[in-house]
Amino acid sequence: MKIALLLTALLVVLLLSVLVIGALLPKHHVASRSAAFRASPERLFSFIAGAQDWRPEVTHCEALSDPSGRELLRETTRDGQTITYEVLDKMPPRSLRRRIVTARLPYSGTWTFSLEPRGEVTVVRITEDGEVYNPVFRFVSRFALGYTRTLDAYLRALAKATGQPVELGN
Repeated sequence: MKIALLLTALLVVLLLSVLVIGALLPKHHVASRSAAFRASPERLFSFIAGAQDWRPEVTHCEALSDPSGRELLRETTRDGQTITYEVLDKMPPRSLRRRIVTARLPYSGTWTFSLEPRGEVTVVRITEDGEVYNPVFRFVSRFALGYTRTLDAYLRALAKATGQPVELGN
């Protein structure tokens, strides 16, 4: 009985610690990752700006019509989550900026893609300017997952889709 009580108390302390530390972390963060590809900016931009169903975690992707003329893209992932993005800025084949427009997520923000030709390679940089609202998710994002995990996964998927090896950089 004492062991069960002690374990319960430790679990409560652990959960409260996660909540308090998460609440003390800043909501806003900026993270950036890059990779070099032996492909033209035009080819890479066609993947980045087009339907995202080449990414392994995306099961469905569709462009949406919007009465106000906004360019929207809706993705559904393997885990059933659906997120809609708005294209804020698009300058083919150099840059693209998307913003999450789905409401009531525990996070929001933008991803800015920049493509820079350097000789025979094109460097793709993704910069996430995000906010994480839920303190527990903020703790997990900062200490367990890391802010660059999704960026790295995107760049790896882009490398695979274009048949390239990839070396990730800051």
